[in-house]
Amino acid sequence: MTGSERRQEIINQIQNSTMAVSGTKLASMYDVSRQVIVQDIALIRAMGYDIISTNRGYILNIPKSITRVFKVHHTDEQLEEELCTVVDNGGCMENVMINHKVYGHLEASLQINSRRKIKEFIDDIHSGKSSPLKNITSGYHYHKVSADSVEILDMIEEELCRKGFLIQEE
Repeated sequence: MTGSERRQEIINQIQNSTMAVSGTKLASMYDVSRQVIVQDIALIRAMGYDIISTNRGYILNIPKSITRVFKVHHTDEQLEEELCTVVDNGGCMENVMINHKVYGHLEASLQINSRRKIKEFIDDIHSGKSSPLKNITSGYHYHKVSADSVEILDMIEEELCRKGFLIQEE
């Protein structure tokens, strides 16, 4: 079972449980360490699931909007095309995240949901105010994208894949 499959199973397990699910129980179910479960829960939270840790285990608040995390890679020249792909297909680019080998998990809110906001963002980048966060990890980064439906997220995923931006997770 891959890490992505295990995380999906953990989401299902917590969603379908009438009581909190302990990390120890999850670790035992998937034959991994408790630390792996803690890391999985962090990644699940990054996907937009509102997981609450209690003294009895994990519970899930149903997300208020539908989100999906995409791992992507592209050049600076393709940045605007990536943003337009999400916005033009009905999504909102909620954030950008990287996993740096020294600094760890870094995240910045974007809230880009229109061509106007894309232009403002691109103008800020081109003006030299800053450079894209993805540049400190050789272009590899993650985005949490929200939309009104799973179908919209599927369309966005297909387009990102078709354009060669999407990186498949193991």
